[in-house]
Amino acid sequence: MADVEYRCFVGGLAWATTDQALGEAFSQFGEVVESKIINDRETGRSRGFGFVTFKDEQSMKEAIEGMNGQDLDGRNITVNEAQSRGGGGGGGRGGGGGGGYGVHESIPVFVDGRVNLTAW
Repeated sequence: MADVEYRCFVGGLAWATTDQALGEAFSQFGEVVESKIINDRETGRSRGFGFVTFKDEQSMKEAIEGMNGQDLDGRNITVNEAQSRGGGGGGGRGGGGGGGYGVHESIPVFVDGRVNLTAW
């Protein structure tokens, strides 16, 4: 069971929240192995969500209970257990694991053979 990770998804983060600040906020619940804000690949700007990995399951559960709905850097955050990416091949793309607030993606829409990029 060495591959088990006790990871929380944290959504609704302020754009200014850093990896370090995220880890410090969650460290009151136990040893934080890693804290990571997810940034947009093109702009480098925060996507408004991240992950916190704990050393043990109890710390993760306490963090979810204690931090969900709390204020961090002026924003009420959403905290829940992160969904595993899963290994192995096959299968379609899974659903989203939350996502950032205010994040817009361009979605290609095909109409009569034409492509129109629509902000979603």
